[in-house]
Amino acid sequence: MSTISSLGVGSGLDAETIIAKLMSIEHRQVDLLQTKQTEMKSQLSTVGTLKSLLSTMQDKAQALTSTSLWGQTTVSSSDATVATGTTATGTATGSYQVTVQALAASQTVTSTALASSSTELNEGSLTIQLGSWSGSSFTAKTGSAPVSITIGAGDTSLSAIRDKINAAGAGVTATIVNDVNGARLSLRSTDSGAVNGFKITAAETTDDGDDATGLSMLGYDPSVGTPPMSLNQAGSNARALINGIQVESASNTLSNVSDGLSLTLNKVSATPVQLTVATDTSAIKTAVNDFITAFNALASNLQTNLKYDSGTKKAGALQGDRMAVNLQWGLRGVINQPSSASSVFSTLSSIGITMQQDGKLKLASSDFDDALSNQTELKKMLTANTGVAGTTGFMTRFDDLAAALLDTEGSVTMREDGLQKAIDRNQKQQDAMEDRLTLTEKRLRAQYETLDTKMATLSTLASYVTRQFSS
Repeated sequence: MSTISSLGVGSGLDAETIIAKLMSIEHRQVDLLQTKQTEMKSQLSTVGTLKSLLSTMQDKAQALTSTSLWGQTTVSSSDATVATGTTATGTATGSYQVTVQALAASQTVTSTALASSSTELNEGSLTIQLGSWSGSSFTAKTGSAPVSITIGAGDTSLSAIRDKINAAGAGVTATIVNDVNGARLSLRSTDSGAVNGFKITAAETTDDGDDATGLSMLGYDPSVGTPPMSLNQAGSNARALINGIQVESASNTLSNVSDGLSLTLNKVSATPVQLTVATDTSAIKTAVNDFITAFNALASNLQTNLKYDSGTKKAGALQGDRMAVNLQWGLRGVINQPSSASSVFSTLSSIGITMQQDGKLKLASSDFDDALSNQTELKKMLTANTGVAGTTGFMTRFDDLAAALLDTEGSVTMREDGLQKAIDRNQKQQDAMEDRLTLTEKRLRAQYETLDTKMATLSTLASYVTRQFSS
């Protein structure tokens, strides 16, 4: 007997259509689970966005409680061409009168002229030692060892000697100066200041007996006699009067001369320059605006996801969600509850921050500028962390609220975890149902195949009987 190759051929039934319709009915429960899972995934995404926005708001609130923010200062100069300043966190506010008496200079010496930069001297060594000069007396710089530079065969031209000196890291820079008289080697201290002067000891492999010729012409050591090289500029310190106090520095930057204040001297002037250190209120205002932007993004997200649109008859993704509702009320509670942390400011509206009808915050710039004039009280009102209800600063409250909600046992985190677990359970249910439906379909196909076989057998038998009667 031939095998049934197409389901339903033996019985004459459209078995494929029948099975497809039966399986479609059976699959409705899976479809419902898939629809529910899609909704939960949408909610999870919404909660994830909400969590991110809450975390950003917390970061901005924490930035406003940072000690470094409130300690920032700026410095202005009445004449920046003479002196300017920079401040560090915590620099005390105040005024400084600065008279620049001298700028720091680097020692510079120059050799006598040679025919050209390719003129050969002779072999030997140059030893350079950093230190300070007092007349013809030299004191080596503490912690600085002499640097010996070997001038060998092939290194004896003026340009080669320049390159050897520059490669030695001896604290001096060599250049060649050309003019109508020829080429001269000029050496200059890398760093300015009296302590960064230098002496040069020249030793020839074969001494020609004349310090004015050969390698000896590059020596500079007034402590042993008149040197062959000429002094163009002595190394000297910068000098200034700051509020009548004499100060010196090896460089033209006077670091931390007073409570984190550093000065840069630009030119000598007999006229005093006024430098004023003031609180950097712009940084505080920027931080407040950053917080308001972050808060408003969170408030807008909550407003969108909690509302019911009567026009479209569609609810937001979190409409009626207890976690989201509590978060919204928690934010409003922080804003509406006065704080006694400051004796001057008790509400956000008292410093120009008000809540609008849409739940967002708005900053009245002029009112906040007025509050900035009393920075001590403003800082208390925003940042106080007393741990006592009613006396905690507003930004500390926002930080605490966010921390509680984002904690592993906080409502936002638990809502997120709960949704993920529900999605996972839903998927397991779908998988189990799909496995069961696969078995159901196999059973139906087996039943219809059996029916086909039996119907085909009966059909064959009927044909046989008919033929027998006919004959």
